[in-house]
Parts: sequence; structure tokens; C-alpha cells
Amino acid sequence: MALRTIRTDDDPCLYKVCKPVEKFDGRLSDLIDDMFETMNAADGAGLAAPQVGILRRVVVIDVGEGRVELVNPRILLSEGCQGGYEGCLSFPGQSGYVERADHIIVEGLDRKGEKHTYDTKDFFARAVQHELDHLDGVVYLTKKTDPPDGFDDEPHEEENMG
Repeated sequence: MALRTIRTDDDPCLYKVCKPVEKFDGRLSDLIDDMFETMNAADGAGLAAPQVGILRRVVVIDVGEGRVELVNPRILLSEGCQGGYEGCLSFPGQSGYVERADHIIVEGLDRKGEKHTYDTKDFFARAVQHELDHLDGVVYLTKKTDPPDGFDDEPHEEENMG
């Protein structure tokens, strides 16, 4: 395993649509291992392949419910609404209020090509949406809005996603 450089700010990789993974081999497994190591070293909750310069549809997430790897993921269900502050490893020192679905069912493959489905809520659902946005060249700053009146929650370090 190796730490990879996290792309930041105006790096073109952050704004491009990723291609599907077609080969499930040792290179993919190494990428996923490196992404977990890089995410953990940066104290993140998730990381998407374009954030380390790889334009493929791969994300890793760990919000305290176990390590999740999603290759060629797709959202099957999106419902409800939640709002909160987000940060991103690609935009260090920045945060913003973003509204997202509160309940997400996501399907994706693992490094071996086996299909997995995750029924996510709350912060896990937020992390899934944040990371999948990266695969389409969308960064959370483009979704940032003003919090509603009375919203007094401040950004927390654990909300620093990929």
C-alpha cells in the first residue's frame, strides 16, 4: 500500500466525469488499498478515485460502520432531506452547508467484481452522495447554500469527506 497525493482546488481531475472500471485485477485492488490508506492518513470519511488523479468510478468510505468500497456505483433509491456542513479533502480548510437526501440505497461492485447493496442513512448517506458526486466531476462547493434560519450546527472535523 502507498499514500497517494490528494488533488486539490483547481486540479482538472476534480471536474471530469470518470469512466467505468472494466478490469477487476491487482491494479484495482492496489488502488482501493491505497485509497483507504490515503483517506485514513488524511482523517477523511471517504475518497473518490479522481481525488488521487484516477478517472475511474471507484470510491471508498468509512464512517465508522466498516470499510466500504464501491466500484461503478449507482444510486437505486434517494429519499428524504438532510442538511449539514461538509468539508472535503480536496478543499482543505473549507466547509459549507449542503442539503442532500437522508436515505440512499446504493449498489456497487467490490474489487473482485461482486455486487453489494448498502442501505444508508444520515452521515453515511451524505458521504455516499458526496463521493459519488466526485465521479461525475461535481464538487460539494457547487451545492453549497446558506443554512436555514435557526440552523446552529457548526462544521465538525468528522464531516471532512473525500
